[in-house]
Amino acid sequence: MSALADVAISGPIGGRAQWLSGLRWLVLTLIGLAILLGNRLMGTLLPTRPIWAVLAGVLLYNVLFWWLTDRLARRGVSHRRLAGLLRMQIIADLIALTLLLHFSGGMENPFSLYYLLLIVIGSILLTRRDSYLFALIASFLWAGLLLAEGTGIVPHYNLAGFRLPIRHQEWNHIIAQIVVLTSAAFFVSYLSSTLIHRLRQNERELYETNLACELRAEELAELNERLQNVDHSRIMFIRLVTHELRAPVAAIQSYLRLILEGYVPAERMEEIVTKAEQRASDQLALISDLLDLARLREGQPADDVELCDAAAILEDVLDLMQARIENRQLEKHVQIEPELPLARARAEHVKQIWINLISNAIKYTPRGGKVCVTLGMHHDMLRGIVRDTGIGIAPEDQERIFEEFFRTERAKGTARQGTGLGLSIVKGLVERYGGEIRVESVLDQGTTFTFTLPTISEDHAEPLTASEHTASAV
Repeated sequence: MSALADVAISGPIGGRAQWLSGLRWLVLTLIGLAILLGNRLMGTLLPTRPIWAVLAGVLLYNVLFWWLTDRLARRGVSHRRLAGLLRMQIIADLIALTLLLHFSGGMENPFSLYYLLLIVIGSILLTRRDSYLFALIASFLWAGLLLAEGTGIVPHYNLAGFRLPIRHQEWNHIIAQIVVLTSAAFFVSYLSSTLIHRLRQNERELYETNLACELRAEELAELNERLQNVDHSRIMFIRLVTHELRAPVAAIQSYLRLILEGYVPAERMEEIVTKAEQRASDQLALISDLLDLARLREGQPADDVELCDAAAILEDVLDLMQARIENRQLEKHVQIEPELPLARARAEHVKQIWINLISNAIKYTPRGGKVCVTLGMHHDMLRGIVRDTGIGIAPEDQERIFEEFFRTERAKGTARQGTGLGLSIVKGLVERYGGEIRVESVLDQGTTFTFTLPTISEDHAEPLTASEHTASAV
């Protein structure tokens, strides 16, 4: 932990330095008033010129420190540099106090206790180690001053009528003063720094607890928002499903009522029944898609993955779709790479992917258009591509094309039948097996869906082909 770990976490250290400068202005004012008042009441007992010189020096370095602190704080310097500047201020104050004590009686001046005040201030503003440093410096300065005056190295300024003029030379008094102030300095340093350290620990714990509460509040707010979104999605899902299920049933009911009440002539009976049967088929398709979506949301164990021949499944689906392709007079282009490895997916899911993508391509491609289907390898994945020359998808709709129940306005205008669930099911199935699907489209020029599926080659050094898989099974 750094040396500044004990510094209070509330408020920048630059603000504490500014506070100390403001306190120093107050002290300078009080000392100046005390000198003027003392000289007026008791006469000139002290050398006022040296004292005023010391106060002028304090005034100058206070202005300097205030300016430096403000400048460094504006520049965004490190916490350590500002703490060093604050440390220099307190050391300068200790030296200034020593000079003031020297010119105002030395040992005879009871204001030597102000050393302890500076030590307490240092404990409050800085670290425990700094507090002991200030106690050591104060003890050294006080002892040096008393020894220098006692041995005559520097002159002694006696407080006439207040103390005996020879007391500063009595070694028992000198040693007693040094011991008392030194022990008091370190005791005050230990006591104040310990109390401040505990207060800072409590403050830090409170800060961390408050921060944790804020983070938890953000998490709860995010969770609440997600729950609201889920609830909104659930409500919208119920509304959409209800509407999609109700419409075919209402149509079938209307057709049956017309028949039962005798409003349908014999020559139109087959037409009405065919429409009712088509509506029933639409409803069954919707129910089937809803069941697939429910199974997809329920998930599936990882060990339930099977191996299948995606190429063979594609050929079967194309055979099923051949009549629809011919009915719409579309050109079909199929390209399947030879010796493809097996897909790591269930056969019914791969079939569902092909059926949804190819049937959409057929449904939304005008007569005479093209439907191109490609199956090959891309890196270590099987890649299927279904491309058409149909109506296309607008850029703003491509972001929503995989949403449940979403159909573009152009799609609704081209083919009324559709649940809007097919692509969302395809996306869910592809992503379940670790693949991905993307769409590229230009209005009136066509759409391309590209999806990938993992292969057996990811688990075997030598990938099995469809024929090898069949042979091993036999």
